[in-house]
Amino acid sequence: MSDSSPSPGLARRTLLQAAVGTPVAAAAVLGAQPAQAAEAADADSPRFTLAVVPDTQYLFDEGGSDPEPVRATFRHVVERRREDGIVFLAHLGDVTEHGTATEMRQADDVFRTIDGRMPYSVLAGNHDVSGDDQRGDTPYLRTFGPRRFARSATYRGCSPDGYHSFHLFRAAGRQWLLLALDWRVSDAGIAWTKSVLDAHRGLPTILTTHDLVYPTDGGGAQLSDHGQRLWDQVIRRYDQIFLALGGHYWPAGRTTLTNDHGHPVHLHITNYQDRYYGGAGMLRYYAFDLARGVIDVSTFSPWLQARRDPTALEAETHELTGDTDRFTVELDFDSRFPPAPLPALPAAKVVIPGTVAYWRFDGEGLTGADGSPVAAGAVARDLSGNGNDLTVTRLHDGPADVLTFSADHHRAAPGHGSLRFDGGQSPDRGAVLRTSATAPLTRARFESGYTIETFLKLPDPFTGDHAFMGILSWEGRSGDAGKTSGWSPDEPTCSLNLSGERFLQFVVYPVDRDADPTSWSHALPVGRWTHVAVVNDGRRTVVYVDGSRIARNAAEDSRGITTLGKPFALGGTQFAEKYGQGYYGWLGDTRIVARALRPEEFLTR
Repeated sequence: MSDSSPSPGLARRTLLQAAVGTPVAAAAVLGAQPAQAAEAADADSPRFTLAVVPDTQYLFDEGGSDPEPVRATFRHVVERRREDGIVFLAHLGDVTEHGTATEMRQADDVFRTIDGRMPYSVLAGNHDVSGDDQRGDTPYLRTFGPRRFARSATYRGCSPDGYHSFHLFRAAGRQWLLLALDWRVSDAGIAWTKSVLDAHRGLPTILTTHDLVYPTDGGGAQLSDHGQRLWDQVIRRYDQIFLALGGHYWPAGRTTLTNDHGHPVHLHITNYQDRYYGGAGMLRYYAFDLARGVIDVSTFSPWLQARRDPTALEAETHELTGDTDRFTVELDFDSRFPPAPLPALPAAKVVIPGTVAYWRFDGEGLTGADGSPVAAGAVARDLSGNGNDLTVTRLHDGPADVLTFSADHHRAAPGHGSLRFDGGQSPDRGAVLRTSATAPLTRARFESGYTIETFLKLPDPFTGDHAFMGILSWEGRSGDAGKTSGWSPDEPTCSLNLSGERFLQFVVYPVDRDADPTSWSHALPVGRWTHVAVVNDGRRTVVYVDGSRIARNAAEDSRGITTLGKPFALGGTQFAEKYGQGYYGWLGDTRIVARALRPEEFLTR
């Protein structure tokens, strides 16, 4: 930023440019590459961090500079790359104070410390360059142009002028697009930016530039003249852009605007050059947590945090905790950017050694138009080849739409279809899919262990009384098997149910004792697919929800499943050998294996 006070109408300098960007081929990166890259973050974890470095101009000033704070920031990012899940570092421009060759050499020397060790982007600010992105050659371009990034794993190309670049990085099991735009974007730059976005439709996108929004009272922010141009011509039109970051102005601020698609876009100022020691190499973490649907933002100076005996100024600046420096952004990533379903798998890939039964609902006899009724008597074949076919029965003479085919499915499910059950109480209604009384599954005892898996989804809103609806079970009375220690001799010998609080209940009567070890989960979510696995190793049972073991697993020993030669059923649980309500929600691929599986062997792949 300039040394004068920020003004929304002040013409700062421009951005980069246009035309489809393609990676620059095999040109040598400026500076020597370190021998070994830092250990990368886990690309499949739902948690990762984008590191952001704003205006460093006062620390690269040939009139009197000290680049050590920036060097310390880069060292911190490399050292903490794995622990903090840092997948990328973005600089927001105004690298130097005057943009001279001397200052660029100073910056080059510091940035060399992360070349090849941390993927990053740099863009030009008004103190690095003048004019818009058609300015031609500059010391900045010779230092931070395409040649520098040619070997970067995330770099995918630049605009013809060399001042704009785009990067793809992998995090949380998906790809993300980051645009690094010059401080003044020409019409050519706008066209290039659109071409990149058009070529990467659907990728969640972070836009970085130097001049975007300026601060208003109370920590807010408002589009600057240049920011308004970007908003009108690019940001508001492309729904994939959810976060836009700029520096240039101070103090820090933020605002949220609604794009043309009705979705929020978060726009932030990150700049601390007005703070002690020119910002002291201030670093901002954008810590993404897709499991919680949030981005946790924090701001600190690694250089100042390393002080053993800090002065008062150092102590008050090493970490910033104001409302514009430390906050949380809520964003439902899966809703805004639904992950693409994994390709369907043939049954042969799913029928692993020990598979007793495997059913999916995208095959002959069950499929039709989305929402079409599934007829009574329709058969879901046991794709394990063991003869445990399931036949549809509507309970209590229910209507045809009590069971329908659905194209909806868990993104990782091998089969791309499901069944929608519309069971309920008052009056009892539902549908079940049952094996025959002679199917092998009716007699299996699983004394060496077992794994029972299914995909389920509860409706949102979850209306009506569905307390203790059955998901799957074996028919028959536990009392007829000589089991008297449980809640009632009229309950079945094994069932998976859902309580009124939406807690899973897995209850089983083992073959070797009169006991009913019961496991209870937390409240299951509504409106999204959940994978459930019940795993028994021949001694104890552990229930997993979405690959995580629950806390309230049964403490008692449990070997095998007591069966009475009666059908296995999906979609309901008997009491006193009668079905009441049926299941309410979706059920997808279901598999039973006669051994304990590890989580990495589950149907979720």
